[in-house]
Amino acid sequence: MIGLVLGTSEGREILQRINEFTGDVFVTTATKYGGDILNEYDIKILNTTPLDKKGFKDKIKELNIQIFLDSTHPYAVEVSKNIIEACNESGITYLRYERESVVEKYGDEELVHLVEGYEGLQEVLENIQGNVLNTTGSRNIKRVKELNVHNRVIHRVLPTLKVMTEMEELGIEPHNLIMIKGPVSYQLNKAFYKEYNIECVIMKDSGLAGGTDEKIKSALDLNIPVAVIKKEQMDYPNKFNSIKECVEELKSRWNNES
Repeated sequence: MIGLVLGTSEGREILQRINEFTGDVFVTTATKYGGDILNEYDIKILNTTPLDKKGFKDKIKELNIQIFLDSTHPYAVEVSKNIIEACNESGITYLRYERESVVEKYGDEELVHLVEGYEGLQEVLENIQGNVLNTTGSRNIKRVKELNVHNRVIHRVLPTLKVMTEMEELGIEPHNLIMIKGPVSYQLNKAFYKEYNIECVIMKDSGLAGGTDEKIKSALDLNIPVAVIKKEQMDYPNKFNSIKECVEELKSRWNNES
């Protein structure tokens, strides 16, 4: 059996390509929503709750998984570490699909600030007098809130009941929420920036598929600075930036081990 960890939109394309040669796939996502959008695919077993290292090892043993493909989000480093360790300790192959960086090409832009972690936002935001748009996702809102910045912060998050409940628990008021499924287009980003009088955008380097390019271009065209939280550098084994090459390698190894 093949194990596949989904955490990005490209994960569905990877799964579609895998289904061209097998349906013997264990798929795991971090949320129920992540599983709900996979109904059209051929999946033998679907898990929609987060797994730690022990959880991955248990699934590898229980389901006789021979290869694990990690297509989690570029910032889900702890999850990747757990998968790598579980694969190493179980003696199976680990493959990684990784989105390429978008932010690197904006290295000479004065309005693009690369910051170390959420704590690094303080230095950027202390020079911003107006509203800030946070696009780093609902799981990171608590970290942004704990900075206690003087700005009004509007959070753009996924429109699910779970997220709405989390926002209420965090005390985020409805007028400080934009609930929409990304990625968001260049024009719509500009519209949000104008509508909410945004003076700075907080984001991750989530790659082309994550809409990072559109966020940055639309901000720069309005002369709005952006604060990009750096990815933790990690040396992934068997890493691919091409979906086609990644799945071809998976198929080759799968054929050899089946």
